[in-house]
Amino acid sequence: MGSDEKLVADVEALGDALKRARASIERRFVGQHDVVEQVLAAILSGGHALLVGQPGLGKTMLVETLGTVMGLGTQRIQFTPDLMPADILGSEVLDMTADGRREFRFIEGPVFTQLLMADEINRASPRTQSALLQAMQEHEVTIGGQHRPLGRPFHVLATQNPIEQEGTYPLPEAQLDRFLLQIDVDYPDRDTERDILLATTGVEQGEAHAAFDPEALIAAQRLIRQMPVGESVVEAILSLVRAARPGAPEAAGWVADSLIWGPGPRAAQALMLVTRARAALHGRFAPTLEDVEALAAPVMRHRMALSFAARARGETVDGAILRLLGERSGQTRAA
Repeated sequence: MGSDEKLVADVEALGDALKRARASIERRFVGQHDVVEQVLAAILSGGHALLVGQPGLGKTMLVETLGTVMGLGTQRIQFTPDLMPADILGSEVLDMTADGRREFRFIEGPVFTQLLMADEINRASPRTQSALLQAMQEHEVTIGGQHRPLGRPFHVLATQNPIEQEGTYPLPEAQLDRFLLQIDVDYPDRDTERDILLATTGVEQGEAHAAFDPEALIAAQRLIRQMPVGESVVEAILSLVRAARPGAPEAAGWVADSLIWGPGPRAAQALMLVTRARAALHGRFAPTLEDVEALAAPVMRHRMALSFAARARGETVDGAILRLLGERSGQTRAA
């Protein structure tokens, strides 16, 4: 079997495994298919995700279910204003050895896991939030002058409540950029909410079962990076990201008036990865322009900021992204 044939066979097998994983997740997390798809795309791409939504929409249950289905060890941290960095990373304690000597012993914090749930991450102080920066980017932490690597895989799924802002600390741009996707979790539609009521208020509830293990997930992440990306998709990603930067040659005139800053190269990298992951989730061997359009908002919405004038006019970041997508599509049709 040639290398191309093996790649096709491997992607096909991955697609079957992902179908089982989605079905298992959706037995507990009813509906919200786009949210499940985006979370899986972030994990398959080896990244982290920020789940933003009102309380009671199942964000915590989704993360717990994902840990079960992907076969990952999980830890949960409830972020509060008095949470300290050591509560996340761990600390050194002075201990007595069997022969009577005193020495420092490191006690690992909850960050030493495979899937970390950071619940209401914006409730902790900036000092505590920054404790996750090195872990999320470099998969290691530095404590007491020693570099301590984290296990692989390592993913952070954080939640944030967009309504209650009292006693919160907005995440700095540098930390937001560490999240591959910002996934907005909205209210379910009527039919989905009916299914939720029937599925969760009876004697028995749906159970999730493991479809992956850590080794299989790492192999899947490696395979995602081997999937080919067509030149049209690469150009669409570049055009879209560069068009969202005020002052860039590719940007339309309205961008400078509506945006004060736009996405950097990390956004283009994220789109390259998650479009491949979405293609695998849909049983395809390469991403298409449809994948770029579907994932543009989750990749870019936390990497852009509206100007004061745009906010006063009632504009939104998602609206700006849709406008950019419309302009890119129009240019593609004209070409």
